Amino acid sequence: MLNFIEHDGPRDGPPIVIAHGLFGSARNWGVIAKRLSSARRVVVVDHRNHGHSPWAESHRYHDLVQDLAEVIEHIGAPCDLVGHSMGGKAAMVLAVTHPEIVARLCIADIAPVPYDHDQSAFIHAMKSVDFSTVHKRSDVKDQLANLIDDPVLQTFFVQSVDIENKCWRLNLDVLAREMPHVLGFPNVSGRFEKLTLFLTGADSHYVQGEVRPLIKSMFPQARFAKLLGAGHWLHADKPREFEAALRSFFGAEL
Repeated sequence: MLNFIEHDGPRDGPPIVIAHGLFGSARNWGVIAKRLSSARRVVVVDHRNHGHSPWAESHRYHDLVQDLAEVIEHIGAPCDLVGHSMGGKAAMVLAVTHPEIVARLCIADIAPVPYDHDQSAFIHAMKSVDFSTVHKRSDVKDQLANLIDDPVLQTFFVQSVDIENKCWRLNLDVLAREMPHVLGFPNVSGRFEKLTLFLTGADSHYVQGEVRPLIKSMFPQARFAKLLGAGHWLHADKPREFEAALRSFFGAEL
C-alpha cells in the first residue's frame, strides 16, 4: 500500500484524500491538510515512486488508480478527493472508473488531455546533483540553481531529498522512462455524475477554455473557478485561497 500521512479530524463527513503532482509528496501538503483537519479527517498519499511509498517499474495511470483505490478502501469509502496535476489525472480516472468510492472531486490545474511540455530537464537536473558534497538541503538547492532558474521549483524539488541517505525520494529512472504516459491521458469511458470542481491558477495555461466541453462530457456537474495570482502550483502560490476554495466546495461544515 502507498505511504500516507493522516491528519485526524471529525469523522461525521467523508474523509478528504489528497493526491499530489509529479515530483511532489504528501509532506508538500502538510499545512493545508492540517488546517482542513480542524473539521474533517484528511489523508495525503505519497504516489508510487515518490516520497516514502514503494518504488515500482510501472508508473501509469491505471497503476496510480489502483494504488489510490486501495488507500480509499482502507480508510473507508467514499471520500472527497483532491488531485493536483499528475494526481489530478489519477483522480479523474479513478472517479470515472470507480465512482462509488468518490463522493466529490476537486481537480487542481489539470485537464483530461495529453500535454506536450517536457519534464526531462528537471530529471536531468536532479540526477546531476553530487550528493557526496551534500550536508543539508540548501546544498542541493545551490546545485540545482545552476540548472533550474526558478527558485520556487528549486525549493519544491529539494523537499524530496533524503538527507540522511543522500539521495532522492523519487524513482527518477522510472519516471523518466514512463514520462510519455505521465504526460498523456488514458483512454477511459464513463462519466462521473457527482459534483466536481476544476480549480485552476489564473496565471496557468494548463486548462484552456476549449477543453471545457470535453470536461463536461466526462464530469457533467463540473464547476470551474480560478485563483487570482496563482500559477500551476496554485496550492503553494495561494495556500489560504486554495484552502478556502476547498472549504466552500466540500461544504460549509469545513
